[in-house]
Amino acid sequence: MARRVFFSFHYERDVWRASVVRNSWVTKADREAAGFFDAGIWEEAKKKGQQAIERMIDGALVGTTVTAVLIGAQTARREYVQYEITQSIARGNGLLGVRIHRIKDQVGNTDTDGPNPLPSTYPVYDWVSDNGYNNFGDWVEKAAKKVGK
Repeated sequence: MARRVFFSFHYERDVWRASVVRNSWVTKADREAAGFFDAGIWEEAKKKGQQAIERMIDGALVGTTVTAVLIGAQTARREYVQYEITQSIARGNGLLGVRIHRIKDQVGNTDTDGPNPLPSTYPVYDWVSDNGYNNFGDWVEKAAKKVGK
């Protein structure tokens, strides 16, 4: 069963790398084969104030079963990442981290590793070394089952 996933990441710095992860299902046979689909809110959030952003995040979390925090060099310092994590836990979502710093950006550069913003009880994978393209759906399923979804 494909899970609806909320993706939390640092937009300005990691949008290209996040797109690699978020769109990896496109080259699979279908969403069921991929094991997930995206429930992101993207750029619209930047145009709003804090309360509006939090409402948008809350709305984007509706219907999701898992939150994937895409961990780049500065994700832990992103203004709303802790809010997204806290709200995900409160909703009972499965939660996992994916290190994306070694995914090449649009000009072929990788980035430095950043601190993990997740509580230590949640798994963190590396997109490159843990073969995220082939394993992300399984990671999502494990996170969902861990919270009984």
